[in-house]
Amino acid sequence: MTDAFVTHRNLLFTVAYEMLGSAADAEDVLQETWLRWSGVDQDQIHDPRAYLVRMTTRQSLNRLRALTRRRESYVGPWLPEPMLTAPDVADDIELAESVSMALMLVLETLSPTERAVFVLREAFDVPYEEIASAVDKTPAAVRQIAHRARAHVDARRPRAAVTASETRAALESFRRALETGDLQTLMDVLAPDLVLLSDGGGIKQASIRPVTGAGKIARFLLGGIGKTPETITVEPAVVNGSPALLMRLDGELDGVLAVRVEAGRIAGMYYVRNPEKLTHLRAETPITRR
Repeated sequence: MTDAFVTHRNLLFTVAYEMLGSAADAEDVLQETWLRWSGVDQDQIHDPRAYLVRMTTRQSLNRLRALTRRRESYVGPWLPEPMLTAPDVADDIELAESVSMALMLVLETLSPTERAVFVLREAFDVPYEEIASAVDKTPAAVRQIAHRARAHVDARRPRAAVTASETRAALESFRRALETGDLQTLMDVLAPDLVLLSDGGGIKQASIRPVTGAGKIARFLLGGIGKTPETITVEPAVVNGSPALLMRLDGELDGVLAVRVEAGRIAGMYYVRNPEKLTHLRAETPITRR
Protein backbone atom coordinates (compact mmCIF):
# COMPACT_ATOMS: atom_id res chain seq x y z
CA MET A 1 0.00 0.00 0.00
CA THR A 2 2.75 2.40 0.97
CA ASP A 3 4.81 1.59 -2.13
CA ALA A 4 1.84 2.24 -4.43
CA PHE A 5 1.10 5.58 -2.79
CA VAL A 6 4.74 6.71 -2.84
CA THR A 7 5.10 5.63 -6.49
CA HIS A 8 2.22 7.88 -7.56
CA ARG A 9 2.60 10.65 -4.98
CA ASN A 10 4.08 13.25 -7.35
CA LEU A 11 1.30 12.60 -9.86
CA LEU A 12 -1.37 12.91 -7.16
CA PHE A 13 0.15 16.17 -5.92
CA THR A 14 0.16 17.59 -9.45
CA VAL A 15 -3.50 16.64 -9.94
CA ALA A 16 -4.48 18.26 -6.63
CA TYR A 17 -2.39 21.39 -7.24
CA GLU A 18 -3.79 21.95 -10.74
CA MET A 19 -7.29 21.64 -9.31
CA LEU A 20 -6.69 23.84 -6.26
CA GLY A 21 -3.91 26.31 -7.13
CA SER A 22 -2.51 25.85 -3.64
CA ALA A 23 0.43 23.66 -2.64
CA ALA A 24 -0.65 23.74 1.01
CA ASP A 25 -4.16 22.54 0.17
CA ALA A 26 -2.77 19.95 -2.24
CA GLU A 27 -0.64 18.53 0.58
CA ASP A 28 -3.72 18.39 2.82
CA VAL A 29 -5.60 16.52 0.10
CA LEU A 30 -2.77 13.99 -0.16
CA GLN A 31 -2.94 13.42 3.59
CA GLU A 32 -6.69 12.77 3.34
CA THR A 33 -6.14 10.51 0.33
CA TRP A 34 -3.51 8.49 2.19
CA LEU A 35 -5.81 7.99 5.19
CA ARG A 36 -8.60 6.71 2.96
CA TRP A 37 -6.20 4.60 0.88
CA SER A 38 -4.81 2.91 3.98
CA GLY A 39 -8.32 1.64 4.81
CA VAL A 40 -9.04 0.16 1.37
CA ASP A 41 -9.09 -3.60 0.75
CA GLN A 42 -6.15 -3.92 -1.62
CA ASP A 43 -7.41 -7.22 -3.01
CA GLN A 44 -10.25 -5.31 -4.66
CA ILE A 45 -7.93 -2.81 -6.40
CA HIS A 46 -6.96 -3.75 -9.97
CA ASP A 47 -5.38 -0.40 -10.96
CA PRO A 48 -3.85 1.47 -7.97
CA ARG A 49 -2.95 4.53 -10.09
CA ALA A 50 -6.50 5.02 -11.38
CA TYR A 51 -7.99 4.40 -7.94
CA LEU A 52 -5.66 6.90 -6.26
CA VAL A 53 -6.29 9.56 -8.93
CA ARG A 54 -10.03 9.06 -8.42
CA MET A 55 -9.69 9.44 -4.63
CA THR A 56 -7.50 12.52 -5.00
CA THR A 57 -9.95 14.10 -7.43
CA ARG A 58 -12.88 13.60 -5.08
CA GLN A 59 -11.00 15.06 -2.12
CA SER A 60 -9.83 17.98 -4.25
CA LEU A 61 -13.38 18.66 -5.43
CA ASN A 62 -14.63 18.81 -1.85
CA ARG A 63 -11.89 21.23 -0.89
CA LEU A 64 -12.23 23.32 -4.05
CA ARG A 65 -15.92 23.99 -3.36
CA ALA A 66 -15.01 25.34 0.08
CA LEU A 67 -12.06 27.35 -1.29
CA THR A 68 -14.22 28.93 -3.99
CA ARG A 69 -16.46 30.46 -1.33
CA ARG A 70 -13.45 31.72 0.64
CA ARG A 71 -11.79 33.29 -2.39
CA GLU A 72 -14.90 35.40 -3.04
CA SER A 73 -13.96 37.49 0.03
CA TYR A 74 -10.20 37.54 -0.64
CA VAL A 75 -8.55 40.97 -0.39
CA GLY A 76 -7.37 42.04 -3.85
CA PRO A 77 -6.49 39.70 -6.74
CA TRP A 78 -6.09 36.03 -5.83
CA LEU A 79 -3.06 34.36 -7.41
CA PRO A 80 -2.05 30.68 -7.27
CA GLU A 81 0.51 29.68 -4.69
CA PRO A 82 3.89 29.67 -6.51
CA MET A 83 6.05 26.55 -6.54
CA LEU A 84 9.73 26.18 -7.27
CA THR A 85 10.03 23.54 -9.98
CA ALA A 86 12.99 21.77 -11.56
CA PRO A 87 14.59 23.51 -14.58
CA ASP A 88 13.73 20.57 -16.87
CA VAL A 89 10.01 21.22 -16.32
CA ALA A 90 10.40 24.49 -18.22
CA ASP A 91 11.65 22.54 -21.23
CA ASP A 92 8.38 20.55 -21.41
CA ILE A 93 6.17 23.30 -22.86
CA GLU A 94 2.87 21.43 -22.35
CA LEU A 95 3.61 20.50 -18.73
CA ALA A 96 4.95 23.98 -17.97
CA GLU A 97 1.84 25.63 -19.39
CA SER A 98 -0.47 23.36 -17.41
CA VAL A 99 0.89 24.75 -14.11
CA SER A 100 1.66 28.28 -15.32
CA MET A 101 0.22 31.25 -13.42
CA ALA A 102 -1.60 32.40 -16.55
CA LEU A 103 -3.42 29.11 -17.15
CA MET A 104 -4.08 28.50 -13.46
CA LEU A 105 -5.91 31.83 -13.35
CA VAL A 106 -8.01 30.79 -16.34
CA LEU A 107 -8.90 27.55 -14.53
CA GLU A 108 -10.22 29.67 -11.66
CA THR A 109 -13.05 30.79 -13.97
CA LEU A 110 -14.33 27.21 -14.34
CA SER A 111 -16.80 25.56 -12.01
CA PRO A 112 -15.25 22.93 -9.67
CA THR A 113 -16.57 20.03 -11.76
CA GLU A 114 -15.48 21.66 -15.04
CA ARG A 115 -12.02 22.21 -13.61
CA ALA A 116 -11.71 18.61 -12.45
CA VAL A 117 -12.81 17.28 -15.84
CA PHE A 118 -10.52 19.66 -17.73
CA VAL A 119 -7.45 18.88 -15.61
CA LEU A 120 -7.93 15.12 -15.74
CA ARG A 121 -8.68 15.00 -19.45
CA GLU A 122 -6.43 17.71 -20.89
CA ALA A 123 -3.42 17.48 -18.57
CA PHE A 124 -3.42 13.78 -17.72
CA ASP A 125 -5.40 12.17 -20.58
CA VAL A 126 -7.59 10.21 -18.15
CA PRO A 127 -10.30 8.20 -19.98
CA TYR A 128 -13.80 9.65 -19.84
CA GLU A 129 -15.09 6.56 -18.01
CA GLU A 130 -12.58 7.02 -15.18
CA ILE A 131 -13.33 10.76 -14.95
CA ALA A 132 -17.05 9.95 -14.76
CA SER A 133 -16.41 7.74 -11.75
CA ALA A 134 -14.31 10.43 -10.07
CA VAL A 135 -16.86 13.24 -10.49
CA ASP A 136 -20.04 11.14 -10.17
CA LYS A 137 -21.29 11.85 -13.70
CA THR A 138 -22.07 9.67 -16.69
CA PRO A 139 -19.40 9.35 -19.40
CA ALA A 140 -21.72 11.18 -21.83
CA ALA A 141 -22.11 14.07 -19.37
CA VAL A 142 -18.35 14.19 -18.83
CA ARG A 143 -17.76 14.48 -22.58
CA GLN A 144 -20.10 17.47 -22.71
CA ILE A 145 -18.44 19.09 -19.69
CA ALA A 146 -15.00 18.52 -21.21
CA HIS A 147 -16.07 20.12 -24.49
CA ARG A 148 -17.55 23.14 -22.69
CA ALA A 149 -14.52 23.56 -20.40
CA ARG A 150 -12.06 23.24 -23.29
CA ALA A 151 -13.86 25.92 -25.28
CA HIS A 152 -13.96 28.19 -22.24
CA VAL A 153 -10.23 27.78 -21.55
CA ASP A 154 -9.18 28.07 -25.20
CA ALA A 155 -10.96 31.42 -25.45
CA ARG A 156 -9.01 32.78 -22.46
CA ARG A 157 -5.63 31.03 -22.38
CA PRO A 158 -2.44 32.71 -23.67
CA ARG A 159 -2.50 32.95 -27.45
CA ALA A 160 0.75 31.06 -28.02
CA ALA A 161 3.14 29.04 -25.91
CA VAL A 162 6.66 30.42 -25.65
CA THR A 163 9.91 28.66 -24.89
CA ALA A 164 11.72 28.95 -21.59
CA SER A 165 14.60 30.75 -23.33
CA GLU A 166 12.23 33.46 -24.64
CA THR A 167 10.81 34.03 -21.18
CA ARG A 168 14.27 34.00 -19.64
CA ALA A 169 15.52 36.63 -22.12
CA ALA A 170 12.58 38.94 -21.42
CA LEU A 171 13.09 38.59 -17.66
CA GLU A 172 16.81 39.34 -17.97
CA SER A 173 16.04 42.55 -19.89
CA PHE A 174 13.44 43.42 -17.26
CA ARG A 175 15.89 42.79 -14.42
CA ARG A 176 18.58 44.97 -16.01
CA ALA A 177 16.06 47.79 -16.52
CA LEU A 178 15.07 47.65 -12.85
CA GLU A 179 18.70 47.73 -11.74
CA THR A 180 19.55 50.75 -13.90
CA GLY A 181 16.25 52.52 -13.28
CA ASP A 182 16.02 53.41 -16.97
CA LEU A 183 12.37 54.05 -17.86
CA GLN A 184 12.77 53.66 -21.61
CA THR A 185 14.69 50.38 -21.28
CA LEU A 186 11.91 49.09 -19.06
CA MET A 187 9.22 50.25 -21.49
CA ASP A 188 10.97 48.41 -24.32
CA VAL A 189 10.46 45.03 -22.66
CA LEU A 190 6.83 45.63 -21.61
CA ALA A 191 3.89 45.05 -23.95
CA PRO A 192 1.71 48.17 -24.32
CA ASP A 193 -1.39 46.40 -22.91
CA LEU A 194 0.48 44.76 -20.03
CA VAL A 195 -1.55 43.85 -16.93
CA LEU A 196 0.00 43.55 -13.46
CA LEU A 197 -1.74 41.50 -10.77
CA SER A 198 -0.29 41.60 -7.25
CA ASP A 199 -1.39 39.39 -4.37
CA GLY A 200 -0.71 40.56 -0.82
CA GLY A 201 -3.70 38.76 0.66
CA GLY A 202 -4.44 41.72 2.91
CA ILE A 203 -1.21 40.94 4.78
CA LYS A 204 1.39 42.68 2.60
CA GLN A 205 0.86 45.92 0.70
CA ALA A 206 -0.28 45.29 -2.87
CA SER A 207 -2.60 46.89 -5.38
CA ILE A 208 -6.13 45.60 -4.78
CA ARG A 209 -6.97 46.12 -8.44
CA PRO A 210 -5.17 45.14 -11.65
CA VAL A 211 -2.73 47.78 -12.93
CA THR A 212 -2.86 48.15 -16.72
CA GLY A 213 -0.66 49.77 -19.35
CA ALA A 214 3.13 49.60 -19.81
CA GLY A 215 3.73 53.26 -18.95
CA LYS A 216 1.70 53.19 -15.77
CA ILE A 217 3.25 49.94 -14.61
CA ALA A 218 6.81 51.06 -15.42
CA ARG A 219 6.40 54.24 -13.38
CA PHE A 220 4.69 52.26 -10.62
CA LEU A 221 7.62 49.81 -10.41
CA LEU A 222 10.43 52.35 -10.60
CA GLY A 223 8.65 54.67 -8.17
CA GLY A 224 8.17 51.86 -5.67
CA ILE A 225 11.82 50.83 -5.91
CA GLY A 226 12.94 54.43 -5.36
CA LYS A 227 10.91 54.68 -2.15
CA THR A 228 12.08 51.36 -0.69
CA PRO A 229 14.73 51.83 2.02
CA GLU A 230 15.78 48.17 2.01
CA THR A 231 18.31 46.71 -0.40
CA ILE A 232 16.48 45.00 -3.26
CA THR A 233 17.98 41.93 -4.88
CA VAL A 234 16.49 39.94 -7.74
CA GLU A 235 17.42 36.37 -8.54
CA PRO A 236 16.26 34.02 -11.30
CA ALA A 237 14.28 30.87 -10.51
CA VAL A 238 11.96 28.39 -12.19
CA VAL A 239 8.46 28.82 -10.76
CA ASN A 240 5.42 26.87 -11.90
CA GLY A 241 7.40 25.46 -14.77
CA SER A 242 8.57 28.80 -16.18
CA PRO A 243 11.48 31.21 -15.60
CA ALA A 244 10.59 33.74 -12.90
CA LEU A 245 12.21 36.11 -10.40
CA LEU A 246 12.52 35.96 -6.63
CA MET A 247 12.45 39.45 -5.11
CA ARG A 248 14.29 39.98 -1.82
CA LEU A 249 14.46 42.92 0.59
CA ASP A 250 17.63 42.94 2.71
CA GLY A 251 18.02 39.26 1.85
CA GLU A 252 14.53 38.24 2.96
CA LEU A 253 12.11 36.87 0.37
CA ASP A 254 9.49 39.52 -0.37
CA GLY A 255 7.71 37.94 -3.30
CA VAL A 256 7.73 35.95 -6.50
CA LEU A 257 7.28 37.51 -9.93
CA ALA A 258 5.98 35.28 -12.70
CA VAL A 259 5.32 36.59 -16.20
CA ARG A 260 3.55 35.81 -19.45
CA VAL A 261 5.56 36.67 -22.56
CA GLU A 262 4.21 37.37 -26.04
CA ALA A 263 6.35 38.36 -29.05
CA GLY A 264 9.39 38.87 -26.83
CA ARG A 265 7.66 41.30 -24.47
CA ILE A 266 6.13 40.84 -21.04
CA ALA A 267 2.34 40.87 -21.49
CA GLY A 268 1.30 39.68 -18.04
CA MET A 269 2.91 40.06 -14.59
CA TYR A 270 1.90 38.12 -11.48
CA TYR A 271 3.50 39.19 -8.20
CA VAL A 272 2.79 37.09 -5.12
CA ARG A 273 3.66 38.83 -1.83
CA ASN A 274 1.25 37.07 0.52
CA PRO A 275 3.67 35.40 2.98
CA GLU A 276 1.26 32.52 3.54
CA LYS A 277 1.81 31.57 -0.11
CA LEU A 278 5.61 31.65 0.06
CA THR A 279 6.17 28.89 2.61
CA HIS A 280 6.64 26.16 -0.02
CA LEU A 281 9.47 27.96 -1.82
CA ARG A 282 12.29 26.43 0.17
CA ALA A 283 12.69 23.42 -2.11
CA GLU A 284 11.70 22.28 -5.57
CA THR A 285 8.29 20.65 -5.84
CA PRO A 286 8.27 17.64 -8.18
CA ILE A 287 5.39 17.71 -10.67
CA THR A 288 4.61 15.10 -13.28
CA ARG A 289 1.92 13.77 -15.60
CA ARG A 290 2.95 10.15 -15.12
